[in-house]
Amino acid sequence: MSDQEFPTDNPAVVTVGLPYANGDLHVGHLRGYVDGDVYARALRRLGQQTAFVCGSDMHGTPIVVNAGDAGVDPEEYALDYHEIYAETFPQFNVEFDNYGHTHDETNTELTREFVRTWVENDHVYEKEIQVGYDPEADQWLPDRFVEGTCPYCGEKARGDECDEGCQRHLEPGEIEDPVSTRTGNPAEYRTREHKFLRLNDFQEYLQGCIDRLEGTSNAQNQPREWIEGDLQDLCITRDMEWGVDYPAREDEGAEDLVLYVWVDAPIEYVASTKQYTERVGPDAYDWEEVWKVGGEQRHGTEWDDDWTDEAGEIVHVIGPDIIQHHAVFWPAMLRGAGYNEPRAIMATGFVTIGGESLSTSRNRAVWADEYLDAGFHPDLFRYYIVSGSGLETDVDFSWDRFAERVNGELVGNVGNFLYRSLLFAQRNYGGTPAADTSDEVCERIEDAIEAFETAVNEYELRTLADVGVELANFGNEYIQRNEPWNLVDDEPERARQVISDCVQLSKAVAVLLQPVLPEKAERVWGQLSEQGSVADVSLDAALETPPAEFGEPTELFSQVEDDHIVGLNDQLQRRVEATSGDEDEASEDDGEIELEPLEDGRIGFESFQDIDMRVGEIVAAEDIEDSDNLVELAVDIGVETRQVVAGLKGLHGLEELPGTRVVLLANMEKAELFGRESNGMVLAAGEDADLLTTHDDSPLGTRIH
Repeated sequence: MSDQEFPTDNPAVVTVGLPYANGDLHVGHLRGYVDGDVYARALRRLGQQTAFVCGSDMHGTPIVVNAGDAGVDPEEYALDYHEIYAETFPQFNVEFDNYGHTHDETNTELTREFVRTWVENDHVYEKEIQVGYDPEADQWLPDRFVEGTCPYCGEKARGDECDEGCQRHLEPGEIEDPVSTRTGNPAEYRTREHKFLRLNDFQEYLQGCIDRLEGTSNAQNQPREWIEGDLQDLCITRDMEWGVDYPAREDEGAEDLVLYVWVDAPIEYVASTKQYTERVGPDAYDWEEVWKVGGEQRHGTEWDDDWTDEAGEIVHVIGPDIIQHHAVFWPAMLRGAGYNEPRAIMATGFVTIGGESLSTSRNRAVWADEYLDAGFHPDLFRYYIVSGSGLETDVDFSWDRFAERVNGELVGNVGNFLYRSLLFAQRNYGGTPAADTSDEVCERIEDAIEAFETAVNEYELRTLADVGVELANFGNEYIQRNEPWNLVDDEPERARQVISDCVQLSKAVAVLLQPVLPEKAERVWGQLSEQGSVADVSLDAALETPPAEFGEPTELFSQVEDDHIVGLNDQLQRRVEATSGDEDEASEDDGEIELEPLEDGRIGFESFQDIDMRVGEIVAAEDIEDSDNLVELAVDIGVETRQVVAGLKGLHGLEELPGTRVVLLANMEKAELFGRESNGMVLAAGEDADLLTTHDDSPLGTRIH
């Protein structure tokens, strides 16, 4: 990669986190793919040579489990979903230059090459570890066959990830109270030899890499604690039959192991880019110039300081739950094999419904085919999902807000300006009137172009949508201010000037909005009788004179009707209520609260003495945007101020918390929750988090006995 602004002379590749071939796509999944497509199109708009690639993630335990339940082979099961994804993405105008999958020959061979290179450079070692085992079923239990308790935050976790709590990657054997997901039997740990990638070999490199990394702040900041702390090595093998076989030497004795899914999955980024080159030829796009430094692979960890100037521009668009994999594991994997590092990681927020997470298992989602069956154009979803919030912020999907945004911003603003401008121009002049664009309009378009360029280099997708919409809004104000319909007879020269300006603005809106609204922008381009495709022009085309003649336009957008939205809301509400079950029912009987039973186990006085509880005071409270219930507190305990993450959102007003006296468990082990360190625990009673305090004003830091 280079440290220059886009566009650079180096080729670029934009990738999106691989969809897991294990279920249908919903609007939460689609957010990342739309974002990636928008960014790739925007880079091309700047003149940056860009490939947009992805593929289906075909391996891993869940696919084995679900394929077995369906009575089919894992490959057949995963390929069916792969084909569904390949058909669905273009229906949302997500157009990959190559879409492969992790089980194809290109990725399989490339993955083995990566691993062989790690082995050759002494980055892989063998170690005995504790692996889950189901003694009743007499079978090994790789990560996703095990569930239990996260050792770091205490939440329910899967065998390789605390997905419901601190989001931390878990190594085999770490999870507590393990249970087999295959049988429900209690699991036990048994000794087994596995292969590890020695991440400590790359710790110093990773610390420099994270400083160079561009993209979103969550991707830049969240991994620092892992990289700067005790960096644990990565177990790269699993006890399974489905996956890429570990490329064992004859003397290794690892023929029955497959590679961990998070080894072959990101390598698909490279494999898919390679397949694109094989299809179009290296003269059109050379994958090695992107992934291999200077087009040549280097081995080892000692590279020249100026190597980044020679390499391509790699941009990953991912979900917030896989930042660690892309900002820690993946750069180390690339470095160990002699490949280029990412220039940027753009981590999105989640998509929620009613402020709650989507759930595929509970059918709490708006599905991709459901949106299409509702008859809405794909560009409307693209606009709603890209412009609704900043990239890192959660988007709460709502049919009401969808209709409001479409009707107000696209129909009432963009569509209204384009239709009235082009219709007036065609009916009165047969096309663009003969007049130079005014200085005011030229300056406005130039400002919009500059804002577009800045947004690309600052990875601000929302701005890419805003610049075109704001330009259309200016056009509406401009045409209303000048009233050309009143100038045609009395001031014909002035009328031609105003309408020429409006047609020029219409062309600029099409050029600027094309990454977000590719199909609608193409339609405007055609209505202007422009040659070729709007997808192939540069930003400068926004200032080029439109054709002198074009036909009568048609309206670009249609109003979303209220009764249609009511029906969709009812459908969604019925589904959510049907899947909520009894969990939302109040556990009350005649007004009495159902209390938890007392613990049977007792602790001795000495154990209690080991508990260090202190009087504290909350001095600051900050919302954690990525979480539904967590806030970050600064708690003064006299001798120091602690950072604590607590589940108080929605239960206490943030503005009311500063100044509140609390009891802090001070010798609680540190934990990481949503990328924030929590150094202690604020004590509270009940589901409403009734904060514990003292009767009188004991000095801060006083120990509680």
